[in-house]
Amino acid sequence: MQISANKVVSIEYTLTNDQGQVLDTSKGREPMAYLQGHRNIIPGLESALEGKSAGDRVQVTIAPEQAYGERNDALRQAVPRTMFEDADQVTVGMQFQTMTEQGAQVVTVTAVDAEHVTVDANHPLAGETLNFDVTVVDVREASDEEREHGHVHGPGGHQH
Repeated sequence: MQISANKVVSIEYTLTNDQGQVLDTSKGREPMAYLQGHRNIIPGLESALEGKSAGDRVQVTIAPEQAYGERNDALRQAVPRTMFEDADQVTVGMQFQTMTEQGAQVVTVTAVDAEHVTVDANHPLAGETLNFDVTVVDVREASDEEREHGHVHGPGGHQH
């Protein structure tokens, strides 16, 4: 069975940056499962996997615009320390979830000084060229419920 829209795809993968540093891998875990055509994974990887079958290996380099986008300086801002309940505990690298007009947004603390905490709402991999080494483990039809919900249920997918 080939990967196409509304198929549940299970993959094993290793993600590296242009310096060869491993950023993420499924090694030692269950294969990752996603629903093809429902934006469950980055567009460039979803496109590269279209038409592949179980057992196929795909090595692909994905530019930022087909991954997490370019970095957007407008998504960085300095906010008063008083906005944080335990401001003395806030350190660089911490992540917080905040509500925006677009819904929940994760921000990363990039700087802390006496007056402000600088946060960045860019995805941590924004602006990065990503290199995937993927093996397709399984391809199956999605259930009606998975298609309705827009994601995979069960091992490697979403649990309700």
